[in-house]
Amino acid sequence: MSSSNTPPSTPEDLENGVEGGRKRATINDIARLAGVSKKTVSRVINQSPFVRDETRERIEAVIAEWGYAPDPQARGLAFRRSFLIGMIYDNPNPQYVVNMQLGLLDGLRGSGFELVVHPCDRASPTFLADIRGFVERQKLYGVVLPPSVSEDERVAKLLNEIGCEYIRIASVELDMPEHMIVGHDRMGAAQAARHIVELGHRRIAFISGPGSFRSSHERRGGFEDGLAEAGLKLAEGDIVQGAYTFESGVACGDALLARTPRPTAIFCGNDEMAAGVLQSARKAGLVVPRDLTIVGFDDFQIAQAVWPPLTTVRTPTREIGRMAAEKLIGVERDEPRDMTKTEPSLVVRESSGPVPG
Repeated sequence: MSSSNTPPSTPEDLENGVEGGRKRATINDIARLAGVSKKTVSRVINQSPFVRDETRERIEAVIAEWGYAPDPQARGLAFRRSFLIGMIYDNPNPQYVVNMQLGLLDGLRGSGFELVVHPCDRASPTFLADIRGFVERQKLYGVVLPPSVSEDERVAKLLNEIGCEYIRIASVELDMPEHMIVGHDRMGAAQAARHIVELGHRRIAFISGPGSFRSSHERRGGFEDGLAEAGLKLAEGDIVQGAYTFESGVACGDALLARTPRPTAIFCGNDEMAAGVLQSARKAGLVVPRDLTIVGFDDFQIAQAVWPPLTTVRTPTREIGRMAAEKLIGVERDEPRDMTKTEPSLVVRESSGPVPG
């Protein structure tokens, strides 16, 4: 008497999928008997959270009845990814990083996915090799790329090559809709310019972020667009480059406020630099906003922690993180992924006021 557990007696039996007189079940058989797709069976085998309980129970019952066990080697080839989402970043602003992580965790909550983070240095000669190693070691399901890593085409090319899902967050469209969340920084900077002009300012300066960030160029371009609507233009001496850090804001503020005549309003590429300019103004004996209007960008926690609180352009960073996570794991759910866009908005607080006199 033969048993279903009896190993194949000949190499031909093995090749033909026959075990002790009974055909060995394949994943296709399990899918057919359970009335589901092969992909759904694979999800149950790999303990995906994206299967309804009743469907999972039905598939598991068929698997148990037929004694099906996936070939470990074949399974390793077919399911290379874990339930881990990576965040790869090179950003000098710690509050941006924290807010983005919180948003990603919001989006992953209850999904079965976990978040792992990977700080990197785009200037490093091992930049791409480090990213490849991180993705492959962790067997990541997918990654979220905030600026400025998102703006590097080499990273997107690498992820496509190794078959890793990704979402890019940027101020402009850089990729196919399914891979993008666009923030429209240019639009927000134009709002800041209009606000400053409406307050009567004409001697206006701008502190940009680092040139390696696309957002720096978009924010400058948007600010210049807003000024141009009023027939105004930034002189080269009114533009200084910071590093998106508090310290660079202090240094740039010192330089601008030492000029004669000094500006009556300064727009900063982010809130960290705007907070630095507040310190420069205090050192120079100026009162904000009586003597100087300061406007930032981002509306991070620091914007309300300083005095006076900063007028700024709000970008919903935490919300963007949540959307990025949901869009990424939507691939597993076969959800459509259109272009995702967010719009910045001006938040007026006490750091902006009418031109002196």
